[in-house]
Amino acid sequence: MTNARKQSARTGLSWLTLFASTGTLLCCALAILLVSLGLGATVAAITSSFPVFITLSQYKVWIFTLSGGLLASTAWLMWRSQGQCPVEPSVSELCQRAQGVNRRIWLFAVVIWVSGFFAAYLALPIQ
Repeated sequence: MTNARKQSARTGLSWLTLFASTGTLLCCALAILLVSLGLGATVAAITSSFPVFITLSQYKVWIFTLSGGLLASTAWLMWRSQGQCPVEPSVSELCQRAQGVNRRIWLFAVVIWVSGFFAAYLALPIQ
């Protein structure tokens, strides 16, 4: 597999991870935040308009497990291939830029996942 195809696969996995971790934020953190701010009627309106949120919250253990696994596999792929850019200067610069973008997307996904995990599992016991 060429370096371009490997980089494309890593970028695709990074975006998939971002969207999976966003699902954890939507199913749990958003509802808890809105209810905490006194906007329970808004949560009721959102869940009646988009019933998929109810399904997401019913399967939150699976969603968190899957998205956490995706985050771990993306981290493994990123750090395993770190520093394996081609020698040619123009291609090497593009490769390093793509690796930087992947790291930022991954870090953003981790922040979303952690905030969703906190809201789903830790916020009520702490409160």
